Amino acid sequence: MAAASPSTPPTIKSDSLLDYLGTIGRRKKIKDELEVEELEKEGKDAIDGPAIMPSIENGPEEFILGEYEERTMLEPSSNRNHGYQELLKILVNWINDELVDERIIVKSLTNDLYDGQILGKLVEKLSGQKLDVIEVTQNEDLQKYKLRVVLETANRHLGLQSKYSTIKWTIDGIHNKNPVEIIHLLVALLRHYRAPIRLPENVTVRIVVVQKRDGQLHTRTITEQLTGSFDELGMRVEPRDAFDTLFDHALDKLQIVKRSLVNFVNRHLNTINIECFSGSSGQDLDANQFSDGLLLIFLMGTLEGYFVPLGNIYTTSDADPVADTLTGKETALLPHNYINCSPINKLHNVNVAFQLMEDAGIYVKHKVRAEDIVNADLKSVLRVLYTIFDKYKHA
Repeated sequence: MAAASPSTPPTIKSDSLLDYLGTIGRRKKIKDELEVEELEKEGKDAIDGPAIMPSIENGPEEFILGEYEERTMLEPSSNRNHGYQELLKILVNWINDELVDERIIVKSLTNDLYDGQILGKLVEKLSGQKLDVIEVTQNEDLQKYKLRVVLETANRHLGLQSKYSTIKWTIDGIHNKNPVEIIHLLVALLRHYRAPIRLPENVTVRIVVVQKRDGQLHTRTITEQLTGSFDELGMRVEPRDAFDTLFDHALDKLQIVKRSLVNFVNRHLNTINIECFSGSSGQDLDANQFSDGLLLIFLMGTLEGYFVPLGNIYTTSDADPVADTLTGKETALLPHNYINCSPINKLHNVNVAFQLMEDAGIYVKHKVRAEDIVNADLKSVLRVLYTIFDKYKHA
């Protein structure tokens, strides 16, 4: 009896097998591509996307407010604001470039900067000043203490210490991950330290302000401007003015303007025994003599007829402002050539002078930064002095 032949496995055509294997390969490839796309999207959202504030309906615990207390949040339309998204991306990249040696990678401005750790590193790098704060902490009180030190240092370097200063960020705002306050601070730092970066111009966002009144939450919407018109070095782009023309094409007439301004300034400062020009001709305008802001402050006080308390300004190289309450006459006798403020103190003084000018209704048509005066930019000094002269030339 013949032995039973072993069962023969079903025959699979080679073409069908290849098709089958190809289908598996294509499915796996598609799956892998989808996973890659999903990871890329998550990464892009983490870097580019802003922190979305909770809605009032979905997060009532975030809006436990006292009577007449306010809280703000971004309007959801900000997620579709191209300029805002571009600004976020630029600021993230700028911080990562500055802190590359620290091996720090920022993905979200709100989630990564709120506790003061990375923000402190950035301020240290930009200012060159080591902060005396603990490195890492999860304690909320210690985080806010660290933020206080960081912001006080930043404000000092930005020249925002006087009662006249307008500061658009707070400890609580940054710790509560308010993106608008964080952006205002970063833009101010970027411009002050002249980062070679072009910001998107005239970026605005809509902000929802929530206030509790009579036990009910009331909302209103406002527009907040985050950037103006700047070039890549953080300088405001302005049209050319008469001083540009004088410097470029009429140096002889420029000397006449300088002599006129010298006479105007000395005529008024001499009433308080200050002589600010000591060149051979006595008629040359030295921009360095205005770099500490004191002459501008004394000039405004003289023209407006008031005494500027020395406790509000810096008059020496000491770290603390002079607290003496001298009379205007005694103040005038201070030898100006002995005054040697640090750059930070000079910036503070110039900002005080600018605020005094603004209070007197004086606005320089061609925008001048306080840093330009501190850096003794002659054209900027002339613009400021001419604007003052134009208002008080008949005084």
